[in-house]
Amino acid sequence: MDAGELDWNRTLREQWAVHWRHQLRARLECLTDDEYSWSPVQDAWSVRLRGRSKAPLQFGAGDFTIDLAFPQPVRAAFTTIARRLGHVIVGVLAARNAAHFGAPAALYETWEYAGSAATTLYPLDTQLDVWLASVRGLGDAGLRVPIGEKEPFPEALMADLVLHIHRELIHHLSGVCLLRDLYLHTNPATNGAAR
Repeated sequence: MDAGELDWNRTLREQWAVHWRHQLRARLECLTDDEYSWSPVQDAWSVRLRGRSKAPLQFGAGDFTIDLAFPQPVRAAFTTIARRLGHVIVGVLAARNAAHFGAPAALYETWEYAGSAATTLYPLDTQLDVWLASVRGLGDAGLRVPIGEKEPFPEALMADLVLHIHRELIHHLSGVCLLRDLYLHTNPATNGAAR
């Protein structure tokens, strides 16, 4: 098959979907609440009960808020698994699903963040399903359409956005896996836990 016959839409979706199915998703199974909120450093940004944050901004509609700052500090804050997953769910996926694919509006300010490991995986899986189904619906022609004013680079093509989102997912969720490994190796009581 030559490049003219290549199914670019399938290729872009599989870039993420294969990584998710065969590497990352299994690594999130059995995530504990201790791991979810654990930090190896002081003053890490996280998802916390309302009123317990020291971050410049705390956004969220429910009992829990996510730590943020705009603009970002020159030295980025260290973030917990909870904060990383909150960012992926809302800032990377749900906001794009809303902006480009007609999903419900999603803002850091109005999102109800998960207060536990068990309750964060469902919204992650849901937003990923919406993303992949929506990208599939673009077909090849839809990947060539400029993304417009909903993104910082309106002249970029939708294919560029898809690649960007997949890089973000791989980057942030690999960091989650690394934190799980670090937690396992620095907390002797968990060394027998299966992963």
